[in-house]
Amino acid sequence: MSLVRNVGTIGGLTAISRVFGFVRDMLMARVLGAGLAADAFQLAFILPNTFRRLFAEGAFSVAFVPMYSRALHGEGGEDAARKFADDVLAVFVWVLLAFSAIAMIAMPLIVWLLAADFAEVPGKFELSVLLSRITFPYLMLISLVAMLSGLLNARSHFGPGAFAPVLLNIVLITGIIVGWFLRGEGGDDRIVAIALACSVTVAGIAQLLYLWWSARHTGVRLHIHVPRLTPEVKKLGMLILPATFGAGIYQISQFVDTFFATSLPQGSLTLLKYADRLNQMPLGIVGIALGTAILPMLARHIQTDNSAEAQRLQTNAVSMALLLTLPAATALAICAPAFVTAFFVGGKMTLADGALMAQIVCALVAGLPAYVLVKVLQPAFFSREDTRTPVWIAAFSLLVNIAINFYVVPRYGIVGLAAATAFTATLNVLLLYSVLHARGWYHATPRLAGMVARQLIATAVMGAALYFLMPLLAGHYGGNVFERAWSLCALVGLGLVTFFGTAWLTGALDRDLIAQLRRRRVAKPAAAEPGPDAGKAE
Repeated sequence: MSLVRNVGTIGGLTAISRVFGFVRDMLMARVLGAGLAADAFQLAFILPNTFRRLFAEGAFSVAFVPMYSRALHGEGGEDAARKFADDVLAVFVWVLLAFSAIAMIAMPLIVWLLAADFAEVPGKFELSVLLSRITFPYLMLISLVAMLSGLLNARSHFGPGAFAPVLLNIVLITGIIVGWFLRGEGGDDRIVAIALACSVTVAGIAQLLYLWWSARHTGVRLHIHVPRLTPEVKKLGMLILPATFGAGIYQISQFVDTFFATSLPQGSLTLLKYADRLNQMPLGIVGIALGTAILPMLARHIQTDNSAEAQRLQTNAVSMALLLTLPAATALAICAPAFVTAFFVGGKMTLADGALMAQIVCALVAGLPAYVLVKVLQPAFFSREDTRTPVWIAAFSLLVNIAINFYVVPRYGIVGLAAATAFTATLNVLLLYSVLHARGWYHATPRLAGMVARQLIATAVMGAALYFLMPLLAGHYGGNVFERAWSLCALVGLGLVTFFGTAWLTGALDRDLIAQLRRRRVAKPAAAEPGPDAGKAE
């Protein structure tokens, strides 16, 4: 039951962040469109953000959280956990400083490696380098945020880490408004891009201050001392290196996608990122929530050699992931033209840009269930400190992705690039599951298979309903604000009613789980008096 509660906490706060992120991209699309300045900022934002997901929230978290959790719940208790965290922080700070300094000095080379074709457009390459140097300090700030978030997650305080991205999007929205005001009507879009880049680093400072305060509020005290390579720190480093690939196949593919996207016509990179925002709504809410919640819980079950509970936990996570992503992917694919037109088209974003973006969305969401299942299956390796196996799977999938891109990008452009990403994510999931099954660490049960089959039936019914409603409302998606709002509400409402109605009738919803949740709510008023942790997010 704690998995459901924790996923609900993380998912709810992540949903708030995704809404603010959606507003951010809507404003950016109207203010900058899909032109030179937009492409330059997207590249500058991709660099620290992808390294963040790859190292801080990917490799570092999956290696650090289980080790910290074992120290916290082991014989040493709080003292051992505090010493381990202090030792890691002392080394981590200097590694981040050195990496950031080297990257900022070498930024022209980094930008050239990722986007050499930007040099063919006057001023685009130079602006990209400038913006990237402004945004890159965010990597160090958010990496420290990830460490503090990991400490809190290991203590089942998931709220602060899930809320931190809200601060990022609030600051970025402010940056867009400030840049728009400074630019004025008909001004230079580079002013908006520079204001946005500055706001990225400001947001990192705000997030770090918030997480530091949250950690102290829960009783966690960290101290920076002279760095020492203790055996535990060395072990963490050995786990991080392979986990960089194993936990970050989706993030590594972002660099690959960026390389290919920047070779396409101007605006392609920006349209890909705007399309990915729609894809990230369910991916972030469901995938991040499940992955964050399951790792420390799975590590505890494996530490106590409770394989039955570990199997049950992962089965529930897989069922929950598919229950939410199968209908989300289908609805986004069918309704992509409506969502793109209503949310993004306007200002400097043209109808032609919107039509291309809708095709990109359809291609991306084909891999949505796989993107989330990767986050569900990988903790089965990481919680056992096996970060090497996912390396080989990730490396193979990445090579397949690159090979496919060389074929599809020249022929199908940015849409082919998005489709290749979806295909290789699905391949990655199939390989991960095959290895888990072969080792006896996890296997799909007949009950899970039956549940997924019923989920597919409910998804098909919902998809058919949306397919017939879409053309009936076609004239309203690009109308005034009221028309856009009610037409989208009609689509969303129909989708929710048909899917969950059919899911309830077919048994795609786990009624036992719902009954347990209801009994838990009823029992809450009679619970014992709250302890010292009462009122804290879990």
